Amino acid sequence: MSDQHAYRADLRIDVDAIRHNVGVLAARAAGARTMVIVKSDGYGHGAVTVARAALEAGADQIGVAALGEAVALREAGITAPLMCWLYSRGDDFAPALRHGVELSTSSVRGLREIAATAAELGVAARLHLKIDTGLSRSGCPEAEWPNLVDEAAKAEADGHVEVVAVWSHLACADELGHPSIDDQALRFRRAYERARAAGLAPIRHIANSAAVLTRPDLHFELVRPGIAVYGLDPVPQDGDHGLRPAMTFRSSVALTKRVAAGESVSYGHTWTADRPVNLALVPVGYADGVPRTLSGRMSVWLAGRRRPVAGRVCMDQLVVLCEDDVVQEGDEVILFGPGDRGEPTAAEWADELGTIHYEIVTGMYRPRVTRTVVGERA
Repeated sequence: MSDQHAYRADLRIDVDAIRHNVGVLAARAAGARTMVIVKSDGYGHGAVTVARAALEAGADQIGVAALGEAVALREAGITAPLMCWLYSRGDDFAPALRHGVELSTSSVRGLREIAATAAELGVAARLHLKIDTGLSRSGCPEAEWPNLVDEAAKAEADGHVEVVAVWSHLACADELGHPSIDDQALRFRRAYERARAAGLAPIRHIANSAAVLTRPDLHFELVRPGIAVYGLDPVPQDGDHGLRPAMTFRSSVALTKRVAAGESVSYGHTWTADRPVNLALVPVGYADGVPRTLSGRMSVWLAGRRRPVAGRVCMDQLVVLCEDDVVQEGDEVILFGPGDRGEPTAAEWADELGTIHYEIVTGMYRPRVTRTVVGERA
């Protein structure tokens, strides 16, 4: 589909913005390597597209959550160092190990399974050991950490694994000055020292996007930016970090009409015209990622200005109030974008809904929504 054509529902992904953001983040963490996180299909932007752009911009490696995500990147030609960390019991590590994917474990059981598979394949698994420093999600409990690092040292001596890193994840890095940040940093230091005492020589990584931007003391040897890569700032209260949102959600006008005073719009007749007005029908709705809960609370960018959505958002369509302005079928409609022209943003949607912009962008890629990438290099 040409970028110039009318479209029903499309995500425009600006690869130049991704490159720019990676450059900003890598510069903030100068001296550390940069692992760009592209889990959940690149936060809805396209994992392969984002990984390529990030590496072009100077990222050193890529991170994903699931084994299948990692293998898919390898099969798409991504050869850079690649890590994944989230598994279900019984998952087969062999495909990832054959592709040279670095794995993580939070338990002795996981370590043994990975080491056994590596031994069967005749390879040494590159391993990241995760310590739970207070998020209480994945990660090895502190009480079990000595057993994990001791067993990892033995597996390394046996040639089945190579422990390349100790890592953890911050719970409140986006809340500047939150006491848990320093508490987690202390726990992380203790875990690292215990790993060193076991004879391991790993690097360290704990800094997510927020910590990359605000906690240089936690950059260590590797940082793991995620949401900021996509131009969405995790700590806007810290000022403008120069990030550029990469995703624009757009549609186009499918039909226009003028209605008389007293006519109502959409299900439930929650909006009624108080005078004759022009309306524009836009063929996107909650099946395409426009939350129905934004009914009566959202606007779009159409014909050079913001315009409110009249009535309820439907499954497949919504209606825009154009007052007396004349718009044309096929005119572009921006539901959210970078905000440069005054259009709504994903962060604005999130604020209105009481959620985070992560949820908005990762939920946008749907069966009826196309994805148009601009700025890719040949």
